[in-house]
Amino acid sequence: MEKTIKNKKYDYKIMQDAETWRAEITRRVSSKRSTVSKSQDGFATEAEAKKWAEEELKAFLKKLNEQNKRRAEQRES
Repeated sequence: MEKTIKNKKYDYKIMQDAETWRAEITRRVSSKRSTVSKSQDGFATEAEAKKWAEEELKAFLKKLNEQNKRRAEQRES
């Protein structure tokens, strides 16, 4: 599976549950452990799940970046 979004801390996983597909946005907590930040299941195809995961990861990282900028500005004030 080729991934277009590169980030050391956040990534996504696509898994098959019986006849449906599941997508998860994961966060790397340590070198040995990761946790699920967001998930969605019930996709009919792997392509649908991958598309959702990529779009959600982009939005997730954008929101996180904006939040970090706001917090940095508050610390400077």
